[in-house]
Amino acid sequence: MGVVGWAWAVSAVLSAAPVGPQVVSPLVKVRADATPKGAVQARLSAARGECEATQVVLPKGVTRVTMKPLALKGPGAPLTVDAWREAYLDVKTPSNGQGQAGPWPDALVPLSAPANPRHPTVIYAEVCVPRKQAPGTYAGSLSASADGKELPEVPFTVEVQPFELPATSSLPNSFGISLYSIAKGHGIAADSPEAKSLLRAYGKALLEHRVSAHGMGMDPPGVKFQDGRAVVDWTAYDAEMAPFLDGSLLPSGARFTTSDVRDSKKASTDAEKTAYYRAFQKHFEDKGWPAQLFFYAKDEPKPEDVPLVKAQSKRVRDAGGGIPVLVTTPLDAALQGSADILTPTLNCFYPREGPQTCRTVANTASVRSRLPSRAKVWWYQSCNSHGCTGGTPPDAKLDRAYSDWASYMVDHPAPLNRAMGVLAYSSGVDGELYFDTVFAYNTKKDVWTDLFEFGGNGDGTLFYPGTPSKIGGSEHQPVVSLRLKHIRDGLEDYEYLRLLTELGDGAFARTAAKRLAKSGYEISRDPGEWEAVRREVTARLVKQWASEQAKRSGRRTSGGTP
Repeated sequence: MGVVGWAWAVSAVLSAAPVGPQVVSPLVKVRADATPKGAVQARLSAARGECEATQVVLPKGVTRVTMKPLALKGPGAPLTVDAWREAYLDVKTPSNGQGQAGPWPDALVPLSAPANPRHPTVIYAEVCVPRKQAPGTYAGSLSASADGKELPEVPFTVEVQPFELPATSSLPNSFGISLYSIAKGHGIAADSPEAKSLLRAYGKALLEHRVSAHGMGMDPPGVKFQDGRAVVDWTAYDAEMAPFLDGSLLPSGARFTTSDVRDSKKASTDAEKTAYYRAFQKHFEDKGWPAQLFFYAKDEPKPEDVPLVKAQSKRVRDAGGGIPVLVTTPLDAALQGSADILTPTLNCFYPREGPQTCRTVANTASVRSRLPSRAKVWWYQSCNSHGCTGGTPPDAKLDRAYSDWASYMVDHPAPLNRAMGVLAYSSGVDGELYFDTVFAYNTKKDVWTDLFEFGGNGDGTLFYPGTPSKIGGSEHQPVVSLRLKHIRDGLEDYEYLRLLTELGDGAFARTAAKRLAKSGYEISRDPGEWEAVRREVTARLVKQWASEQAKRSGRRTSGGTP
């Protein structure tokens, strides 16, 4: 979110190179072959509990960027502006016909990291508003220099709205991550204290972007079996996971919405496995962790995997029924009754003319009607959303079938990266799964120069390994992507629409969502449209929020329960 697209400002257009810094919407990916001309000042709008950002485009040919610390002053405590420089990925094979070869902005590196003067120089500037921040206008000026030359200051204003977003995502989600992948990507030992510290830093980065993770340290807790009971040593597991599950990791109190059961090879019989799952469920109950514990069954099961999935489901349910079984599959009669969280791919929810990319297409309501009443419906992105081979298919109809979907690919427009939140709201799905965020770390390639996997640029990888050799300094750190910021903004879009519905204006929220995304492949790419919808939704929220606060105040005054 930011200056354009769900914030206040002027829509960016492409024109001649700017003279001074230009403020541009995050929904515009600044390419080397077209310099966006934006505004001369940054004017953002943010709810309490929301992060908002904009892009500041500097003159070309810069090798070193510095920025003075910026705190915006207003009616409450000053708001801090954090900033990174956008580094570029050189795309060699487009993700599909709507992609394009060449440099694309994605990694958000420290301003001090070495820059490539052949690429545009773009600062990603972000403000995160605490949930208890006093509403009102906060202002200051961003001062930057390029290669030692002071640039004109950029006036920076944030309008903090009175309504508040929850710290923890209202939409359950689970994105994969692995200690072992992280260690490999950074070239360190997986059993080292440094690797464990890095894992926490990566998990923290996901949580800061409203994303929960499965996998994490990967290793199951130690277990032995006595008299049919599983005796589990939770020491290492709790040291790793408790901060993400009890809300103690971030000042906001944000928590993971979900967590996966880590299967143990020490449980060798059906009875032992069931006892182990029962112990897992009880541990979460004893700890009072509200995250939804789930069992991730065989991923994308083939027909020959059906017996395995049914056996997995039976063992988990025999533990007492408190752990739902997640299965990544479209509606499938052979698996009927095996999934408590049925998770088809995005393209299985929207019918489309031409070649079919999902064997069973049905909307959320139709899927839910064919499941047990307690079952949930999630979705996920796969290469079915961009094509699994990469490049432009020779068949134009096939290229169209794999184009225009909401997408997490580097070489796709920013609105497509962001659209899942709006789509989740309008479709009514119960959650989102994504298979990995560091997949390319496991390959032999240099993640900084090649993210082409499963026919897409960035499929399964939302981070870059921040090694000292790549970004300078002496410590390893996760480098987040522009795409992860767009995913976060999409989840905040979801919160806006959900809150407006909760306050009694659901009809307007549904209409607003459809203006941005009529379906999973009919998504507005116009930052101005996103901006206009955001303004209208914000105005309605301010009105409805004030009305609700007045009602609550009246109930308190009259002695009722607020």
